[in-house]
Order: sequence, then structure tokens, then C-alpha cells
Amino acid sequence: MGTIAVIGAGLMGHGIALTLARAGHPVTITDPVEGGGGGMAERVRASMTAMGCAAREIEGALGMIEIHASVGGAVRRADVVFEAAPEKLDLKRQIFAEIEGHAPETAILASNTSVMPITQIMQGLKLRGRALGTHWWNPAHMIPLVEVIATEWTEPAAMDTVMALLTQAGKSPVRVARDVPGFIGNRLQHALWREAISLVENGICDAEAVDTVVKQSFGRRLAVLGPLENADLVGTDLTLDIHSTVLADLERRPGPSPYLEKLVSEGNLGMKSGEGFRKWRPEEAQAVRDRVARHLTRLEGILGD
Repeated sequence: MGTIAVIGAGLMGHGIALTLARAGHPVTITDPVEGGGGGMAERVRASMTAMGCAAREIEGALGMIEIHASVGGAVRRADVVFEAAPEKLDLKRQIFAEIEGHAPETAILASNTSVMPITQIMQGLKLRGRALGTHWWNPAHMIPLVEVIATEWTEPAAMDTVMALLTQAGKSPVRVARDVPGFIGNRLQHALWREAISLVENGICDAEAVDTVVKQSFGRRLAVLGPLENADLVGTDLTLDIHSTVLADLERRPGPSPYLEKLVSEGNLGMKSGEGFRKWRPEEAQAVRDRVARHLTRLEGILGD
């Protein structure tokens, strides 16, 4: 595999770039929104320092990354292009039109998005068989999973190439054979969130109780025991008995919760505003962020092998 281009040098893009650079791939990067890759080196250095990387490894990764002022310059020799621009459909389509105008016809084109249908992003391309989606989870350089999403046009060889690249880079890629909103991970995650919000909305418990239950019970085993593994562990017969009792009582509304809509309309946007489902002082919010970073770093060391 030759040069990897990353379009977008922000939160996700810099994590994608440093992951691939650490794996030994030359990376070219630009940010079409911010106009280049300003601050890219600082982001990479800060992220790798937080991961406990030595100075030599940090400088080695930075030495594999080349910052370009334009999309055309970044993609002109690329074998694979990862777009990591903001979650705006028109912006992503515009970027891919520019990428297709400058990248080699053999380059594989991947859009990084958490929920947007890849088919909608890529439908305007001339060579749609080489296009696919990749959902890197935040922070991209610390979470092992990458979902690789095929559209109705994606050629199997393109999927195979990206799966192999991500595996070589130390990721745990999974194939998503159908392009559905939310792919796999966010469909599972937000099914849980919908029920969590419903419990609070209906006065069954408060938000702190929800978070405590998840963290202090089944959340403790999720890193090593997936839900279907767990169902097989306890037995599909017991799983069926439980579902027969509880599923009919779970939240089933097709749209967002009115409780959530009210929080947003009143400006209660979570940690960034100081209040969401719970109240947050700045130091409390930062402590949560630090705790997550420490946990992911320790978990990588425990489960990495």
C-alpha cells in the first residue's frame, strides 16, 4: 500500500492520519474547511503524548505525515483517500467531486461518517465501484473498531483492500454489507440511549441511576462479551423467556424523545453548556474526559494482544 490521503485535519482526521502513519504508511493531509492543516502537528503530538507514546515514536509518526494546502495536492498520488469532513451532506459531496477530479482513477475513496448513508454521499461519483464508507469511532486513534460500509455499487476488491489496510494498522474492521442509517454500532448504541432517556422521561429513575446501572453491571463485561455472545452464554431459551416478558414494555416511538427535544430547545446541551440530562461544572466535565482517555489507554494495553 502506498500513500494514504486524509481530507480533514480535525478531531477525526488527525486520529486517522496518526493511526496510519504509526503503521508505516506515508500520509498526505489537508483540511478543506480550515484551509490546509494548520495545527495538525500539535494535535498529533498531543494525542500521542496522551497515549503514552515516546518522543521518538511521535516524531517518527509526524515524519510520515505531509501537510498540503489543497485537496488536489493531497490526493494526486493517493492509493486510498479517507474523507473526514464535518457531517454535512452537501459539503461531503462537494469534497468528493473535487477528490475525483484530482485522485488517480485507481484510488479507493472512503467517507468517514457515523450515521449518514454512504449511498447518498457517493451517488454523484463517476466511478462509484471504488467508493465506500468507513466509520472510525472517536477518538479514531484509540478505538479499535472501524465499520467498513459497502454501497450497492462497491466492488468487493475495494472492500477487501480497506479491510486489509485497517487490519494491518492495528484496527478491528467489520464489514457492513448493507448501507443502513447508523450502520451497526450506532444502531445498537442509540437503541440503548432511547431506552435510557425513556426511563428518565417516565420518572422510573434519574439520569445518574441509568449511568450507574450501565457502568456497574453489564457495561463491565461489554469489552470482552458481546450481546449475542452473552445470549449464547446464558442460553437462547432464557433469552427468549426474558424477551417475552420485557420487549413489549420497551420504548418504541419512531422519533426522538420529547424530553430530549425540550432539553435542546432550552439550551441544555450537555457538558458544553453545563447541563443536559445532568448538571456539569467545567472541572467535572474535564474529569470525565480524562477518565475516558485513561481507561481507553489502559484497555488498549490489556486487550491489545
